[in-house]
Amino acid sequence: MSEVKNILIAGVGGQGTILAARILSRLLISKGYDIKVSEIHGMSQRGGSVITQVRFGEKVHSPIIAPGTADYILAFEKLEAVRALPYLKKGGHAIINEMEINPMPVTMGAAEYPSDLEQYLNSIDADISLFPAYAMAQAAGNPKCLNMVLLGAWAKAFGLDEKECLDVIRDNIPAKFLEVNEKGFRKGYEAVQ
Repeated sequence: MSEVKNILIAGVGGQGTILAARILSRLLISKGYDIKVSEIHGMSQRGGSVITQVRFGEKVHSPIIAPGTADYILAFEKLEAVRALPYLKKGGHAIINEMEINPMPVTMGAAEYPSDLEQYLNSIDADISLFPAYAMAQAAGNPKCLNMVLLGAWAKAFGLDEKECLDVIRDNIPAKFLEVNEKGFRKGYEAVQ
């Protein structure tokens, strides 16, 4: 593949977006791609937005994804998905956890969480996969494997081999957390048609 592909990962601090990007990068490197990654942490320790941009191809010159050029968005939360949508190219694919996490203004009572996000997401011209990734992570044994659920969904959508992906996960996750992360990845992989 000579064309550069772009993946934007959007979430909230503490959800495992950075680990997902690292595993994703190592998976793509194992497939022979050149990789560039850019991370924006924001107020991640306080539940703020975390965005990671992953670009891969035969030769990648910049880690920055321009608006309207992301082939994929992996969103760990609905509002973060909507914030990331300006980066999605026409016909791109957004894989979104249907979970809602109140941002600080909502928690403090200064704003309300938008009630029409799902309707909005279903109205845009893109391939949207909105599914209960958090519940799937819980069913796998630990809600913290949400990142692996979303990574599994992306891997299936992109057409990667499940076994090859699991091999990379095994090489990068500590043994005591491996089983639950493998289960989470499989659940996400099976969730995408």
